[in-house]
Amino acid sequence: MASETAAPSPAWPAGVGPGPGAPTALQELRRLRSSPRGLTDAQAESRLADVGENVLPEARTPSWFRRFVRGLRDPFTTVLLCLGLVSATVSAWGTACVILSLVVVSCLLRATGEYRADRSMAALRDLVATTATVLRRPDADLPPREWETPAAELVPGDVIRLAPGDLVPADVRLLRTGGLTVHQAALTGESAPVAKYALDAPTAVAAGPYEQPHLCFQGSSVATGGGTALVLETGTRTRFARAHGVRARREASAFERSVHGISWVLIRFMLLTPPLVLMANATLRDRGLETLPFAVAVAVGLTPEMLPVIVTTCLARGARLLARAHGVIVKRLPALHDLGAVDVLCLDKTGTLTQDRPVVERALDGAGQDAPEVLRQAAAIAWWTLQLADLPTPDALDEALLDAADGSWEAYDGVAAVPFDPVRRLATAVVRGGLGTHTLLVKGAPEAVLERCAVAPDEWERLLALAADQARDGLRVIAVAAGDRPARTRPYTPADERGLTFRGFVTFRDALAPTAARALRDLAARGVTVRILTGDHPGTAARACRDLGLDPGEVRTAGAADDHTATVVARCTPEDKARIVTALRRAGHTVGFLGDGVNDVPALHAADVGIAPRDAVDVARESADVVLAYKDLTAIDHAVAAGRHSSGNIATYLRVTLSSNLGNVVAMLGAGLLLPFLPMLPAQVLAQNLCFDAAQLAFAYDRPAPGVLTRPTVLRPRDFLRFITGFGLLNAVADLATFAVLGLALYGPDPLDDEAVFHSAWFTENLLTQSLVMVLLRSGRGLAAGRAPGPVGRAAGVLAALALLLPFTPFGAVLGMTVLPMGYYVLLAAVLALYALALWAVRARYGRRAAAGGDHL
Repeated sequence: MASETAAPSPAWPAGVGPGPGAPTALQELRRLRSSPRGLTDAQAESRLADVGENVLPEARTPSWFRRFVRGLRDPFTTVLLCLGLVSATVSAWGTACVILSLVVVSCLLRATGEYRADRSMAALRDLVATTATVLRRPDADLPPREWETPAAELVPGDVIRLAPGDLVPADVRLLRTGGLTVHQAALTGESAPVAKYALDAPTAVAAGPYEQPHLCFQGSSVATGGGTALVLETGTRTRFARAHGVRARREASAFERSVHGISWVLIRFMLLTPPLVLMANATLRDRGLETLPFAVAVAVGLTPEMLPVIVTTCLARGARLLARAHGVIVKRLPALHDLGAVDVLCLDKTGTLTQDRPVVERALDGAGQDAPEVLRQAAAIAWWTLQLADLPTPDALDEALLDAADGSWEAYDGVAAVPFDPVRRLATAVVRGGLGTHTLLVKGAPEAVLERCAVAPDEWERLLALAADQARDGLRVIAVAAGDRPARTRPYTPADERGLTFRGFVTFRDALAPTAARALRDLAARGVTVRILTGDHPGTAARACRDLGLDPGEVRTAGAADDHTATVVARCTPEDKARIVTALRRAGHTVGFLGDGVNDVPALHAADVGIAPRDAVDVARESADVVLAYKDLTAIDHAVAAGRHSSGNIATYLRVTLSSNLGNVVAMLGAGLLLPFLPMLPAQVLAQNLCFDAAQLAFAYDRPAPGVLTRPTVLRPRDFLRFITGFGLLNAVADLATFAVLGLALYGPDPLDDEAVFHSAWFTENLLTQSLVMVLLRSGRGLAAGRAPGPVGRAAGVLAALALLLPFTPFGAVLGMTVLPMGYYVLLAAVLALYALALWAVRARYGRRAAAGGDHL
């Protein structure tokens, strides 16, 4: 008996055979040892134990501790750990402790932010189908009963009922149907419902399994009608679940590529600085290992120790505000930066640019003129078919007809109906006509309706050409015909649908998403190009774009040469979407992809940022980096703005700290060779660096200039190197000017000849120049912006006050500093004024060049 209850292994995938030899429904029932009456309870229980529950594989969520450890592999954190190790080697324990603290804080912030995002995602997860109506028998000799059972308990061989609104809970073969249509957008991207019916002669397998009329797949949903189906595959063997296995290794994102590039620049400088300092001092000043602490302090001063903290704080804060204000959940914090860098957004049409429902465009007669009566007749067919044929709900086109006609069908008194059949592609309503007559009103596919009309061959071809023109313009078309018959009481059948008179066409377009047009304009203003990758007909996609004010250009079909350069690509398979996204990335773009179906999973993985709405299928949400509360382009615009806000602050911090630090290092190296003593004590270098880093935490809370939000923010290592070199050298010139002032003070008419004075004076000058840099090199802002600098301005003011007051405090004495003569402050004020003017002028010139050259730094 074991062989009678075990589910046999399938001889072909999901009921699709190798062409003409494909199995019939009877063969499938025999293979699965089932019957149209369903399985017995004992058989179902045994098979459930053998094949497992009908559930999707769950993605593993890393623990908080694993996230913390993974943060240690971040390149910026690696730089800090290296510096901490060097500091410990030379017994600079204070520096080593500070660096270790920064590493711990950074990893804590990152792990906590990602862990919270995953907890928010867990609250959004739901099953593909929670319950199913199944035929089960307590015993083989008893009749079957319908049970509402959890979808997880379905097994191959079960027979289930499908009704409107049901989610298909497994891969099934249809045994019987009645007007069944299903939505397969989550699987294929096709927005229109697809007719399904039981058929024992499948079409060629080359047409694709989703186009086989006798098969339905997990992830689709019933639009109209109903049926009985045989479960073929469940659990991890369904096509829907196999999409979870698409876990190809993702290429490095824009943020990761930028971080690695900048990190290696910093590592090279860090490794090169100590040997240069040691060799120069040993050669020119005969100073050896005693300068090692100073060399390490210089290397520490070159590296932005606060970068991991500021990066994580900026991204976590942006993600938190985005979730709170707009319901957008960022699952992977670096994805927020990638959103700010996005310059191409790829998306499907259905549900994003358009709603998943049609609306009537117009009704026209055979001459192409407006014909309101045709709309009324089509609505009458929809109404009386619904009332008299016991259909549970109207389909989407019927709903559109009833909405557009607004009750005008009430003039027609229905007496019978022949419901829609996907084979003949027609629906008929019989209404009362003149005295003793009934009128057949017929609507359906233009070819099917015209075949039943009494029209001449040339007129037949002309009308089909008119319908084809409407379809090429992106409209769905149905035809309407009528015919008078003597009144009778016996039922009407499809055989009566002949000798009709053609009345006209009704055309439909997809209802536009109410916020789509404005969102497209906003995204364009931010420098984001929208590309439409859809499984729909080219004309349908182009029509939606034109209605929204988006120029579709030359619409291309997937597979055409250079299809990744087109604004609209139609008839896209999942592989086509992933291929186009990959081609765009290789062309140098940062690509976001919005998808909600199984067919979108490969492209979600291929993009820099995968975006899915909350109501997307489970596998799409799991694959996405960003989850939207609703499938709305406006939410993406808010997310892009939040990403640029965070990225702008990170870029500003890098510009300020790297240019200032580079200028100080160059000046220190020069001073170390020119002076008979060290230009600054190691403890003073570290204290100065700590003060500057603490002040720069304000960048995490800054508000960039509006101009920063209008273009993608990309951290380009080469551009950063050019920027920091120019402004770093300018800073070094200011330091050298300070040396000249100090030379006058030390060796002039009234020489002080005191190293402590030099150290104190340069310490003060460095912090004052750094406070100026913080204000003047902000993202598009400065004193000319005419606004209060905000948190950065306040932090810079505190830093300047600290620079002036520290020599007067006991802590300054501990660092080996002394009070400066008043004459020095006068000379220093002159140097700082000239430096501020030069910095302002160079910054303005750089801004003009960057704008002209499209520099997105």
